Amino acid sequence: MKKMLTLFLMCFSVFAASLVHAALSPVGYWTTIDDVTGKPQSIMHIFEKGNALYGQLVKTYPRQGRDENEVCSACKGARHNQRILGMVIMENLRQSKNNPAEWSGGTILDPMSGKTYKCFITVINNGRNLNVRGYIGFSLFGRTQTWVRAQG
Repeated sequence: MKKMLTLFLMCFSVFAASLVHAALSPVGYWTTIDDVTGKPQSIMHIFEKGNALYGQLVKTYPRQGRDENEVCSACKGARHNQRILGMVIMENLRQSKNNPAEWSGGTILDPMSGKTYKCFITVINNGRNLNVRGYIGFSLFGRTQTWVRAQG
């Protein structure tokens, strides 16, 4: 009986730890929200490659007068005049050693302006939301958006 109880507690601990890790993981699909209108702007797919996170635009909700085939005319280099839909705009985020819910050291591209910013993200509200901060130089000089985990 004692062995069964020990086995149950070990299995439960592993299961509980995996739930906590899943709640802290930003991997998945996120709805970005327009700062001005409060309406959904796009769906981002955050995925892991190597030991870093990347984010790809997989769906857009075009503003009036725009379409899904919009290109990044303001982007520089290889992204210039490439379709925004399908573009990887978040790159090289690495998990914090001190806070497993925080990822930093990467960049994020604003496809509307073509500007690239330093970026860090923090999973909040038990994995339901993601704070995304883009900044220039110091994180004090930037802005934060809160994304919502997409259903699916």
